[in-house]
Amino acid sequence: MKTKPGAIQHSTLLLTLGSSTLRHAAAPASDTIRALSRRSPVRFRLLPREETFYADFIAMADQLKAGARLLEEMFATDPPVADKAHEIKEVEHKCDFLTHEIIQRLNKTFVTPIDREDIHSLARTLDDVMDAIDNAAGLVPLYKIDRVRFGARELAKIISASASVVRDACVALEKHSGVLECAVEINRLENEADRVHQKAVGQLFDDERDPIAVMKWKEILDLLEDATDRCEDVANLLENVVVKHS
Repeated sequence: MKTKPGAIQHSTLLLTLGSSTLRHAAAPASDTIRALSRRSPVRFRLLPREETFYADFIAMADQLKAGARLLEEMFATDPPVADKAHEIKEVEHKCDFLTHEIIQRLNKTFVTPIDREDIHSLARTLDDVMDAIDNAAGLVPLYKIDRVRFGARELAKIISASASVVRDACVALEKHSGVLECAVEINRLENEADRVHQKAVGQLFDDERDPIAVMKWKEILDLLEDATDRCEDVANLLENVVVKHS
């Protein structure tokens, strides 16, 4: 079937007019989008941001190191500096706050550098170290301790050394290198603390005749030794994380 020439011209005119209409209709929309973009730029994140949490662990380790140093200073003199307990309590509150912040942010984070349960456990375990330090320090003013017995000063030094290595281990975790070496050193310090604690308790029972004094000091020595155990818990957890991601 043949198409009439007039029909072709009519169709061409309609197509031309239609294209012009579409161009004119689209132009205002494009102008509007550009205007809105200039006024209030909107950016969309296609992938969720990864929270590293490494800086948070180092911040907690810094507080542990500070708290352990205060504990060492407390037992460095005779009589012990009971007022250090208040400073240690302030550090313990800071650790509690950091722990809360880590867990709150973890609950809102989609992508994590290590397993979520490991982040949660590490935050809690670091906080447990500071709790143990705070518990031991708090007994000095509570029990009105007026002299430092054998073992307390030595254990406080070991705790301070352990906290320093814990901090090194947290830095090593971010660098993915050196964690296992730190864990070995923390375990060595914990074994040394066990020996000091055992000897100190034995000497306490041999030398002290006041049963109340024995009870007080036995509790203090036990809590000091417990702080080194909590440091070992951190080391074991970090070691497991490294092995899991190796």
